[in-house]
Amino acid sequence: TIFFSDIVNFTVLSASLPPAKVSDMLDSLYSQLDALAKEHGVFKLETIGDAYMAVTNLVESQEEEHAVRMAAFALAAIEAAATIPMDREHPEEGSIQLRVGIHSGPVVASVVGRQRPKYTLFGDTVNTASRMESNSLPGRIQCSQRTASLINEQMKDNEDFIGSIHLTSRGEIPVKGKGMMKTFWVTSRQFCCSFRDRPLTCAIESMQPISLSRNLEETPILS
Repeated sequence: TIFFSDIVNFTVLSASLPPAKVSDMLDSLYSQLDALAKEHGVFKLETIGDAYMAVTNLVESQEEEHAVRMAAFALAAIEAAATIPMDREHPEEGSIQLRVGIHSGPVVASVVGRQRPKYTLFGDTVNTASRMESNSLPGRIQCSQRTASLINEQMKDNEDFIGSIHLTSRGEIPVKGKGMMKTFWVTSRQFCCSFRDRPLTCAIESMQPISLSRNLEETPILS
C-alpha cells in the first residue's frame, strides 16, 4: 500500500515565506512523519518538495495488515500536521494541512542511476496512489476501491485493535489517465499508534456488509 501526501497551498506558502522558514516548516513536518512511520511500521521512501511518499508490505512482510497500517498512519499524519504552524513566528497564520491519497497493488522496487543512486518504486500502483492524493481534498484521506476492500478485510481479521477506522464512499470521480474511479474517504474517531512491536489488530464498533459498487456521495461503509 502506497501513501502520498502534499501540503495544501504549498506554492502560495513558498512564495510568501522566506526559504529558511519553508525549510524549517518542512523539517518539522517530515520529522514528525518519520517518527510516525517508524511507530506504525511504515517505510518512508522519499520526499520531493512538499510531497511525502511511504509504503507498507515492501521491506518487511505485512501481508495481513499493510492497508490498515497505512490507513492508521495516514490518520496520524493528518493530525500531526495540524499541530505544526506554517510560520513559527506568526502562529496566527495557521497550521499545515495535508492532502493524502493511498492505493494498494503490485510494484517493482529498483535502484536507478550511478551518481547518488536512488531506491524507488515503479508501476501503475504508484501512479494511481499519486492520483488518489492529487484528487483528494484538504485535510482528507482518499483511497481507491482496492484499498478500501483490503482495509475492510484486514480489520475483520484483526479484532483487538483499539479504536476504529471508517470508510465512506465518495462515489465515482474522474481520474486523469484512469477514467471514472470509485473512491473512499478514510476517517476515524480514535486509533492506536503503537503497532511496531505487535501484530496490528482492529476493533470495529459495528460491522455492516460492504458494497463497494454503491455510487452515493458520502455513503457510510464502516461505522
